[in-house]
Amino acid sequence: AGYTYLGQFIDHDITFDTTALGDMMVDPLAVKNFRTPKLDLDSLYGSGPDVQPYLYQIDDSDLFLIGKTNQQPGGGDPSIPTELPNDLPRSPSTLAIIGDPRNDENLIVAQTHLAFLKFHNKIVEGIRDGSIKPDSIMGKSTFEAARELVVWHYQWIVLFDFLSRVIDQKQLTEVLEGGRRFFKFGQDPFMPVEFSVAAYRLGHSMIRADYDYNRVFTSRPGGVTPATLELLFLFTAQSGQIVPIPSDWIIDWRRFFPIDPNVPVNLSRQLDPFLVDPLKNLPNVPPPNSLAVRNLLRSRNLGLPAGQDVARCMGFQPLSKEDISTGQDGNVAAQFGFDVKSPLWYYILKEAQIQGNGIRLGDVGSRILAEVFVGLIEGDRNSFLSRCSQWTPILPSEKPGTFTMTDLLRFVGDANPIGD
Repeated sequence: AGYTYLGQFIDHDITFDTTALGDMMVDPLAVKNFRTPKLDLDSLYGSGPDVQPYLYQIDDSDLFLIGKTNQQPGGGDPSIPTELPNDLPRSPSTLAIIGDPRNDENLIVAQTHLAFLKFHNKIVEGIRDGSIKPDSIMGKSTFEAARELVVWHYQWIVLFDFLSRVIDQKQLTEVLEGGRRFFKFGQDPFMPVEFSVAAYRLGHSMIRADYDYNRVFTSRPGGVTPATLELLFLFTAQSGQIVPIPSDWIIDWRRFFPIDPNVPVNLSRQLDPFLVDPLKNLPNVPPPNSLAVRNLLRSRNLGLPAGQDVARCMGFQPLSKEDISTGQDGNVAAQFGFDVKSPLWYYILKEAQIQGNGIRLGDVGSRILAEVFVGLIEGDRNSFLSRCSQWTPILPSEKPGTFTMTDLLRFVGDANPIGD
């Protein structure tokens, strides 16, 4: 289930649309992406220590600030030490001091952001002590060398760990080896709405209503309660009010990524045209509060093509009327004509349910994600695909020459700070 929130972290790195639904209905061309459409972690680094020094340590601007947990013990287990280095850095007003405020809107994505802050700091330390030797450091500061290593390993994770889990591997291989056929751009990439408003909203279907979060917030014996979505929103400044987080809300990453074979891992929900109940009433958003309704309205207001039309354009056999009409949603889908012309977001989730057995996206969804992610990396002149296409990760990993999110968390070495 950690990949659900890694996906959200990636989304915040490449898209930031502040356009209100009402404004979009009046003028769809008013939509503006305030993020660089690159996988360059500007959501983490901001504009760097010279322009945004408040993101970095005062006495060592190569390193990110790291926040501490609350001075007060948590109500779940007050015996856990307080003020541990396991929260986002915060201002006196409790707002997170980070490159993208949306990474403090739920606790799991906030802890993901924190893991990347620590990942950067650990690489800086490794370059300084000589345990990490970048391939090319000539003419680069320690900060620049560390940032490049972080971003390249992150880009590798996106392509070969995250994407490989959620799309049809055949589509990714075709795009990497045969080139992009549909996502074309001039000098710089842009953000296709078919991706940002439809295909990449697959993660909404993957969200669970609650999680086995750590030894305190779990349904296992000895736990207080599972970590519900409502609680995960509550312990953030963007969506809730209880910050800094108490120490008993530090995540146990072993329960979200396959770090320890002896610890059961939360699984994401299967990909299908359904969302869990808490997403019907999102906190701190103007009406409509239903995430599904908001997604469908955004798609309609932007005039996205029907899923069946996109499939034909890409040379795929569209889902049949019978395919769309199956399942719990089938009658309603047929009633509103989705069996003939489906909203693209709905079509991609239905395609994943039927073609990908709920495990991976189908033809259209896989192709859009493969083309756009590969294109964003190829279009970035500083990416590993542009600068050194034969590059492979150099950091310690379970399989040398590759790198996964599990490897990143093991490298950081802070997978379960509060213990069992």
